[in-house]
Amino acid sequence: MRQEAFAVIWDVDGTLVDTAEMHFDAWVRLANEMGRPFFREDFSATFGRRNPEIIRFLFHQEFTDREVQDIGERKETYYRSEAVKGIELLPGVNALLKTFAELGVRQAIGSSAPRGNLDLILRLTESSPFFQAIVGMEDTQRGKPDPEVFLVAAERLGVPPNRCVVFEDAIAGVQAAKAGGMKCVAVTFVGHHSKEKLQEAGADRVVRSFDDISADDVLAML
Repeated sequence: MRQEAFAVIWDVDGTLVDTAEMHFDAWVRLANEMGRPFFREDFSATFGRRNPEIIRFLFHQEFTDREVQDIGERKETYYRSEAVKGIELLPGVNALLKTFAELGVRQAIGSSAPRGNLDLILRLTESSPFFQAIVGMEDTQRGKPDPEVFLVAAERLGVPPNRCVVFEDAIAGVQAAKAGGMKCVAVTFVGHHSKEKLQEAGADRVVRSFDDISADDVLAML
């Protein structure tokens, strides 16, 4: 008898790895070039969202889709030039990836980041073999807190949403997971949002790092 499938969907920035300062510096550089300061408040307000939404939020201008794409790619070029110097998985991540793989739990990436960023991170951390699906910015039309990114990931894994647990660190991501009918574990290690705020957003469990939760704990949520 075939065992019913379970799946874990990982956000990336702030969850799988900590690349926040690299993104912040890239946005500062881009915004300065476009004649606008970029503050920590801007970063907090947009973290976890897709570039098209961030760009229109920041600059309040009418851009064509091609202009948005070009501006976003310029920012990501700045980011990748720093990221390539070295990225490591956050505490507890590698152990969970390996254990889920051993248990036959399907795993996917569900991120607002462009595919080029995701491929770079997975290559640098040597974690590509753990994932059966990768969903990024180009695969969606709507950003978090809309659940589209996680629903697409679940569909590609062939697992119903109610059999999925999402790992997140951002309020918008937690909201997206819950809107998609999934369980959500939120992590505060990078510190973008407090435990209280993540709980208010609907997280089923909040941990400081992934050292504080086991694969059995995650599967018990389902």
